[in-house]
Amino acid sequence: MHWDAVKFLKPIRDYVDTLVHPSAQGDALTSARHRAFIGPRLIGSSAALASFPAYLAMRGVPSALEIVVFAWLIAPILIAYFLSRTGRYESAHVLSSLALTALVTMVAAKTGGISSFAAIWLVIVPLEAALSASRRVVAAASTLALLAAGLLMVGGAMQLLPTPATPEQGQGALAALGIVSAALYSTGLALGAESLARTSFWLLYAEEDRYRLLARNMTDVITRHGRNGSVLFASPAAEPLFGASVADLLGHGLFDRVHVADRPAYLTALADARAEGRSVEFRVRRDRPEGGHKATVRFIWIEMRCRPLDRALGGNAAPQDREVVAVMRDVTERKAQEQALEDARSDAEQANTAKGHFLATMSHELRTPLNAIIGFSEMLANEAEMRLDAERRHEYAALINDSGKHLLSVVNGILDMTRLDTGDFEIRPEPFRLAGVIDGCCDLLALKAREAGLDLVVDVPPEPAEIVADKRAVKQILINLLSNAIKFTDRGGRIKVSAAAEGTMIAITVEDNGIGIGEEDLPRVGSPFFQARGSYDRRHDGTGLGLSIVKGLVELHGGEIAIRSRIGEGTRVTVRLPLDCEQARRLEDTVTTRPRPLADAARATGEITMAVKKSA
Repeated sequence: MHWDAVKFLKPIRDYVDTLVHPSAQGDALTSARHRAFIGPRLIGSSAALASFPAYLAMRGVPSALEIVVFAWLIAPILIAYFLSRTGRYESAHVLSSLALTALVTMVAAKTGGISSFAAIWLVIVPLEAALSASRRVVAAASTLALLAAGLLMVGGAMQLLPTPATPEQGQGALAALGIVSAALYSTGLALGAESLARTSFWLLYAEEDRYRLLARNMTDVITRHGRNGSVLFASPAAEPLFGASVADLLGHGLFDRVHVADRPAYLTALADARAEGRSVEFRVRRDRPEGGHKATVRFIWIEMRCRPLDRALGGNAAPQDREVVAVMRDVTERKAQEQALEDARSDAEQANTAKGHFLATMSHELRTPLNAIIGFSEMLANEAEMRLDAERRHEYAALINDSGKHLLSVVNGILDMTRLDTGDFEIRPEPFRLAGVIDGCCDLLALKAREAGLDLVVDVPPEPAEIVADKRAVKQILINLLSNAIKFTDRGGRIKVSAAAEGTMIAITVEDNGIGIGEEDLPRVGSPFFQARGSYDRRHDGTGLGLSIVKGLVELHGGEIAIRSRIGEGTRVTVRLPLDCEQARRLEDTVTTRPRPLADAARATGEITMAVKKSA
């Protein structure tokens, strides 16, 4: 009997819904199977029992067999109640098959055995059990039907059962009733099977529709890969993620977009995932159209979690032949954050190293002149005991004076660097002739150069353009550059200072043929307290602040500094300053006063060139 066809019996349908066991109400298909079992048995048995008085009115006094048949109609009601109370669907089907087999066997035994009209009902027993969608129930029902048929055949062969009754003996009406009832019952089973099949179809369609909706709206990409890693399926989210259509990603389209350096890791993860789940991160090319014509290409970071295909979906193949399901998501921002954290950690380590280097350097740079000052001043204080002559006293006083000046220069360098680093250093631009400042600085350090055995050459046009800058800062720039050149040039070397106008800029160059700077040190030259490593020279002391102060002062003027150096051939430092730094600074949207480490190294014919400009 088709339960859904009786929609006009809504109260009865609602009542049947209340009889479904709570364990089955959470699943639509299971609930439909319970209703298909309970409803026909309640309605069919109740209707048959209700027709019993009418049957008596037409038939008269019933026989014992007819009374048994009508009494048996109570069994389906009891079995439906059993399912409603316990929720044991398979057990209810087995009980129903057992009750039907017992009734059919008894009726057939009384009406002619295997040749009885009732024997046809034995075919219906396994058909009814098929609605349970359980192999165990079908096997049990089939066994019961075969055993019953076997008993009827054996009983008939041994003449233990009565011969078939004839219509004249009053059994015609019962035979007709049995055949009609069997046909009706079979029709009900067929309609029930169709109803369950239709319910299963729509439930499956609804489930697939939910998965399709989920796949269309989730940002993660779901892919299915064959044994060779080829893409068999990709969810719609792949198009915005990779900037390509799903069709372009199928086959080896996705593999062709993986960064060459990450392809081994990508293939290895897919291969290992056939045995167990794997996770891998790799870069994939993403195409982004611009203006509807051209496309910009960049690589994004993808996290892929993959696992072998579920066996229920066809994953029973050997591990090496098993398909793989993967979920991918864009982790570019996370990788950028990780890189930023790594850079911050590296900067912190460098800062800690610089701090230790600074403490070691300062302890030497401060202690040496202080020891000289204290030592020679004690000698002068005890000149009577030490019997110092005038020439010796004059020598000690000069040493104390030199040590004091050196100590003052160290302290001034630290203070200037601190002010530059905190942005408290202010320049006071004023117009002046650059030639006079260059000559003055060279004259100031000429004696030191001669004592070091160096040739100091000045090549400055007699009348270079007047510039507007902080005169004191420009002097400090020149003095620091000349001091470095003198310090790192061996005796007999040559230092050249030149200046030339370049449009709206003036270029000042200090060039030497000293020891030079190593390739590994050049990117960090200009960092506070950094000194080139001593693998190629350890004869020169200093705080490492000179070039860092130069860089900060040049940036404050809106200029730039470029360094070209080669080991054993010397160093050339070029400082370019605007002819009018006030005007240049007004053109800047923002001014960055905090010096940053020099970077951007480039190689050209064995040389290393580094340029740092002021950031806007």
